[in-house]
Amino acid sequence: MGDFSKDINSTFPNNKVKAMLNIIYTANWINSYQNSFFKPFKISSQQYNILRILKGADQPLKVQTIKERMVERSPNTTRLMDKLCAKGLIDRIPCPTDRRVVHIIITIEGVKLLETISKGKRKDIFKNLSEEEALQLSDLLDKIR
Repeated sequence: MGDFSKDINSTFPNNKVKAMLNIIYTANWINSYQNSFFKPFKISSQQYNILRILKGADQPLKVQTIKERMVERSPNTTRLMDKLCAKGLIDRIPCPTDRRVVHIIITIEGVKLLETISKGKRKDIFKNLSEEEALQLSDLLDKIR
């Protein structure tokens, strides 16, 4: 089993500090893996998240609703959607009653991309955890928040 303190060549004043830094270190490690996985599909993990939210919706969503549902909330969600729109993966639908409101919907091309991504060879980064350990980890992270 790895010990991230050796990876960063550091010691910690207590286990709570070590745990906090380990969460940050691991989150960055996972983020790096995600970035390399999505790179061949020419989207980011945040753009993927937007597409998944839209695919799971039963109707077009407001931009604000998408922002609220994102796993990794981003202040540049509109820019992410601009890129998805430019690639033809989502469409914007102006609200006929309120010109300030725009609804977003996934396109057929967006759905096709999600299907292609789901067939990709994704490494199981949690392979060293049992189902019980994964549940315990999730519960502990919930407890922190």
